[in-house]
Amino acid sequence: MERDITSLPTKRVAVVTGGNKGIGLEVCRQLAADGITVVLTARDETRGVEAAEKLSGMGLSSVVFHQLEVNNAAVGGMEYVQGVDTNKEQVVNNEDLRKELDDVDNLTEERLDEVLDSFLKDFEAGALEAHGWPTAFAAYKTAKVAMNAYTRILARRHPELRVNCAHPGYVKTDMTIDSGFLTPEEGGRNVVTVALLPDGGPTGAFFAEGKEASFLG
Repeated sequence: MERDITSLPTKRVAVVTGGNKGIGLEVCRQLAADGITVVLTARDETRGVEAAEKLSGMGLSSVVFHQLEVNNAAVGGMEYVQGVDTNKEQVVNNEDLRKELDDVDNLTEERLDEVLDSFLKDFEAGALEAHGWPTAFAAYKTAKVAMNAYTRILARRHPELRVNCAHPGYVKTDMTIDSGFLTPEEGGRNVVTVALLPDGGPTGAFFAEGKEASFLG
């Protein structure tokens, strides 16, 4: 069951996706411990409620659960908190594309959509290598590049906000089959450090394990 966040005492609100386990759960715990109202979201209602109740049992009563599917995040999440021709075949040159995505002053959402549409078509056609895409963990890598690029688009559009990317490090979670080097607590702290940057702090930046780093490896 979801609670109404307007009844909670704190005015600072953090929405954490995938908050029912692993790094997400630890981020929720640390933010709540810092006195922030946390909206813990998860796709599975039962697991999400259990996670929120677990944190409440630790004395962190400012955590509320909201069921959220990322495909509907822009609509469902915000409502809760607030109460080119794609038929053309394109051959992608990795170096040119890398430079284009790094040109944040001229990059647009429309162009980013075109790039992702091209990737999906090549992926479905089995033509990734022929068109210059990465072949190992292709979807994962492309998604991360797109997210990094979109972060900088949003930072440019909303200079009054702090919009950054945070890499928590290689953390021992279900996703890494517990093969990481950091604990969820350490990984969570790396994310929370970025989330709590002060007004006037960096924006449109990339942070690796809590420290500002280059987007390009």
